[in-house]
Amino acid sequence: MYPTLALHEDVLSNEAASVRLPARARMIFIVHGTITVAGTSLADGQVWQGETELDLAAGAAGATCWRFELAASGASDGATSGHGCSSRPKLSAVLETIPAGDLLLRGDSVAFPAGGRAYRHRHQGPGIRCLIEGGIRIDTKGHSTSYGPGGAWYESGPDPVFAQAAADRATRFIRVMILPRAWLGKSSVAYLDEADKSKPRTQQYKVFADAPIAFRMP
Repeated sequence: MYPTLALHEDVLSNEAASVRLPARARMIFIVHGTITVAGTSLADGQVWQGETELDLAAGAAGATCWRFELAASGASDGATSGHGCSSRPKLSAVLETIPAGDLLLRGDSVAFPAGGRAYRHRHQGPGIRCLIEGGIRIDTKGHSTSYGPGGAWYESGPDPVFAQAAADRATRFIRVMILPRAWLGKSSVAYLDEADKSKPRTQQYKVFADAPIAFRMP
C-alpha cells in the first residue's frame, strides 16, 4: 500500500496546552505568530523539519502553522485538537508515484514576479504545494485550476505541469516533495519542451529542508 502525504493547518492560541505529535517525517511552516518546537522558538516564515515525536506550543500571540506529514498506509490522519488548538486538513494525497528505494523530504518556497510562469515541466517525485501570497493557475492533465492565498494542490511528479502566476502581483507558494535520495542537493525539475529549456527562469527558490528520511519504499 502507498503512503499518504498530508497538509494540515494548525491554529493555536497562547492558552493552548502543548500539542504532542507522533513520530513521522514532517515539515512545519510557521505562517504567522510564534511556536516552540522541540525547545526551539520559531516565527513567521521559519520551519521545523524532522521525524521524531515532538511537542509544540504557541507563543504569547498564538500561531498558525502549515504541517506537511508523510504517513504510512493505515496511519491516523494526523489531525490535532484540544483546548486552544484546532487542526484543519487542507489536502492529502495517496502517493502512487512515490519513488522506490531511499527517499528525501524537500521543503522549499517558490516565488514568482508578477506575470511569472513555470514552463511545462515535471518533477522526480510527488508533492503538495500551498499558496501563501499572490495567485496562480496550474494546468495539468487537461485541467486548469486557479488558487488564491491558502489554496493547496497536489502534483504527482510525472504528470506535466504549467504554472502561470498572477499578472498584477508577486506570487509565492510553500512546497514539500518526496524525492529519490539520489536527488539530494539537485534540482528535481525537468522541462519538457525543447524551446523552453533555454528561456530565462523568473522563479526564485528558498530551500528550507533537503533531508534524507527513514521511510523507504521497497
